[in-house]
Amino acid sequence: MTGGTRTSLPPFLESLALDFSVPYINARFPASEGVSPSTILLFIPGRFNIAPHLRNPGVIDFYHPFLTAIHKQDRSGTLAILSHSHIGHDPAVEDIASASRASSNHALPLQVQNSLRIFDALSICFGVDTRTVIAGHSVGSWVALQVPFPMYPTCLETAIRYCFGSFLPFPTITNIACTPNGRLLSRLFQPPFPRIVSQVARALRIMPLTILCWLFPQYPIPQVRVLQSFLLSPSSIFAAMTMAHDEMLSIRELDVATLDTFQRQIWFYFAENDDWVDKGRESILQVFMPEPGTMKVVHGHRDIPHAFCINHGEELAAVCYKWLVSGGFV
Repeated sequence: MTGGTRTSLPPFLESLALDFSVPYINARFPASEGVSPSTILLFIPGRFNIAPHLRNPGVIDFYHPFLTAIHKQDRSGTLAILSHSHIGHDPAVEDIASASRASSNHALPLQVQNSLRIFDALSICFGVDTRTVIAGHSVGSWVALQVPFPMYPTCLETAIRYCFGSFLPFPTITNIACTPNGRLLSRLFQPPFPRIVSQVARALRIMPLTILCWLFPQYPIPQVRVLQSFLLSPSSIFAAMTMAHDEMLSIRELDVATLDTFQRQIWFYFAENDDWVDKGRESILQVFMPEPGTMKVVHGHRDIPHAFCINHGEELAAVCYKWLVSGGFV
């Protein structure tokens, strides 16, 4: 694994996009040069919210400070990190033909299959001696729970062999449509609004960066630039809203069986107030009851919001690295 900026897929991965000319965008942080990683952290981002004031960014560039902070804390030299954008979400990918912008190209099952293929490729490339930890933010947490635990529902030993842990900060893994933000926005995600909004967004091309800085004063300048690039990409807006509609329909009942069976492999981080999780926190904690003192559940500081990656990446990186240490991954 090399680099830490935008690039196409690593050489051991193949694109799952229906249009094979469309590259994936990922962030890669290598283990020490010449060293095979003992642990790979596979990070799955959330999904960008077309109403960014509701604080749910999901473009991979928002997470670079967070992932960089984790990598800098590592002293083992054997931790590698790979994160990828969801198909169609990154504005670095040029708008593609209208035929390939069909809703099915950005649906939640394809995004799950995307992460599953990457996980499988990592397992094949590095073997069982390299442990894979999957982390997912927001809806990325739901995707992370589909990889690979449901593949081995009756064989705990096999699942643990291939995935040693799942870190789930701000998990939107149950009844997302019933949360305050879900109720507020679910109609906006339904057709034909994704296509209409994505086309109307073209008018934002005339908006200067200074206006965005004024509208989002808490955003550091680099994060405002990421926001600007997203808002100027109709195809990214369409993909994010289409996936959001799928989330409202698909993320329903809590997967109690998975949380119970794989309790030792899962870590949660909850915000004090989270309008994307809401009562889901209580539902999760009713069935997920780890041993006291294990740091399996962290209740965050009231000042750290759902969109932690905007300006609280270092704080969450510290928590995730403690999980890596406590789990024996580094």
